[in-house]
Amino acid sequence: MATLPQLTGLAPHLTWGSILDILLVAFLIYQLLLLVRGTRAVTMMTGVGALVVVFYIAHLGNLRTLDWLVGTILPYSIFALIVIFQTEIRQALARLGRKLTLSRGTQNSAADAYDDIVMAATAFAQDQTGALIVVEREIGLRTYIESGVALDALLSYDLLATLFRPSAPLHDGAVILQKERVAAAACFLPLSMNPLLSNQMGTRHRAGIGITEETDAVSVIVSEETGGISVAVGGHVERDLTPAQLRLRLNQLLGRYAPAAAGSGGAHTWTAPAVNAGNTHGGER
Repeated sequence: MATLPQLTGLAPHLTWGSILDILLVAFLIYQLLLLVRGTRAVTMMTGVGALVVVFYIAHLGNLRTLDWLVGTILPYSIFALIVIFQTEIRQALARLGRKLTLSRGTQNSAADAYDDIVMAATAFAQDQTGALIVVEREIGLRTYIESGVALDALLSYDLLATLFRPSAPLHDGAVILQKERVAAAACFLPLSMNPLLSNQMGTRHRAGIGITEETDAVSVIVSEETGGISVAVGGHVERDLTPAQLRLRLNQLLGRYAPAAAGSGGAHTWTAPAVNAGNTHGGER
């Protein structure tokens, strides 16, 4: 196997700094591909790549008019890319900020393990009551909180059951939680435009996934049609969770202590207090 001195002999400009530079660029490209994988940015980047190839061929082919056009608009293209990929750029900066800060440690100090969410989601699933609960993490959700009705109330099972009762005026929209408090109800969320999502997912699921594409929030979704419990995070959704699985996922995602049930069987057969939901119609919302 060739050593570095031998390689530098074949390529005089190859140094340790050059190798480090190449590795860093490769790492950044890899992280960029991970960031856009499975999102609508993939198709956009494909189109941008096709335009770059066409313009490069025009430059090599001495197509002066097209080459002049490219040289004129190229300085402004960076602003267009920022507008097009603003969501992906925001996600990348947010992830970088999470890695460079220790703010996650503040979440671990909270005593509440969100068992009330598990209880409420299980009750909603049993009665097929649609619900969408969004838990704020490090990226603030003030914009979406202001779109709903401010509550600033202590989180509890009874409050969640009351808010999502079909006859309640605030049952439509999402409930947003900040730590152990209910910040607002009946909030409007951005809908996911991911073309890879199943056509069986309605507005509630797309809203729950959409907020996790824009922020680092965690969404708990209960289907009105099937009663299935889902968790969305980072633009991905995990469907048909049991109460025990939901408790475990919230523990993992929120970094909080969630007391395990006495045996896995108990977690699956636990019966939540009934919610007077009545019959709901209109399909998944």
